[in-house]
Amino acid sequence: MDVASFGAQLQQLEARALRSIEQAEAPAALDEVDAAFLGRKGELRSLLGGIGALPSEDRPKVGALANPIRETIEAALATRRSALEEGALHARLLAEGEDVTLPGRARWRGSLHPIRETEREIARIFGQFGFVVVESPEVESDELNFQALNIPEDHPSRDLWDTIYVQPPVAGAIAGDGPRPLLRTHTSPGQIRAMRASSPPIRILTPGRCYRYEAVDSSHGFEFFQVEGLMVDEGTSMAQLRGLLDTFAHAMFGAERATRFRPGYYPFTEPSVAFDIGCVVCEGSGCPACKRTGWMTILGAGMVHPVVLRNGGIDPERFQGFAFGMGTDRIAMLRFAITDIRAFLANDMRFLERL
Repeated sequence: MDVASFGAQLQQLEARALRSIEQAEAPAALDEVDAAFLGRKGELRSLLGGIGALPSEDRPKVGALANPIRETIEAALATRRSALEEGALHARLLAEGEDVTLPGRARWRGSLHPIRETEREIARIFGQFGFVVVESPEVESDELNFQALNIPEDHPSRDLWDTIYVQPPVAGAIAGDGPRPLLRTHTSPGQIRAMRASSPPIRILTPGRCYRYEAVDSSHGFEFFQVEGLMVDEGTSMAQLRGLLDTFAHAMFGAERATRFRPGYYPFTEPSVAFDIGCVVCEGSGCPACKRTGWMTILGAGMVHPVVLRNGGIDPERFQGFAFGMGTDRIAMLRFAITDIRAFLANDMRFLERL
């Protein structure tokens, strides 16, 4: 076989290789074409294996013919492979992609529960006067929930109908015998804990969940929320308490809201007062919501009883304090015009989304 014969066969090989490359529909098919023509056992290597029979001066001539053909086939393989991969990517994008011109999906965003939002607003208002939030346990001891707060054993709030005990009473035992853990009836135990843990001046808020064995109706629940405040310092007075509560009422219910103190009674304060605001429903003209009085009671307050200060480890001869407590549920009901306290814990999304 001479150089001319080798050249003819090389051209035929090139034509068949290029035709096979053009007909390949997948990268795997190109791998087969590559192996068939350019591989170790491919046609080009087999054909070039016969150049040993040529005279030595003709062998470089065959090599010069074969090298451009190899490069042409390799270039065709690369071009076809790139085109097939690009086409596959485009097809996959069409199948999996999204139309970016379509409007986006609306994402549902949650919000604070109205009680929690009201609690934070109360903390924000009093925080401007140096009050800090202090958490306390919901399961309390009898000593902190009652005795340290000047509540004797025969006080009505200690009755079974008012207090929920964690453990049943021992058979034959009487009230006050031994430790009986209970669910706190108010957040006042947190004030005793704070007084025992720190020294005056003290300015704290004790928010949280409370429990009482109540008949559930539109205005009462066995589970409810409170925020109580305590200030203990030298020279603390009722005038400061009145000014603080007036500021709170105006910030929460409007700068023109009327306020008043009425005499009241609480075992842990002396003197004690009820703090009223002008009715938010009728603006003081009288309606069923305010029992035709034009006033609504929103909290109780007073000067901390000396016994309570002493039980908190504070000398009542040197320091005085005032305390106040409000139902967070009650404040939220007035803010959002809610008439049934049970709606707060009903888990009704329609109610929560409306506020």
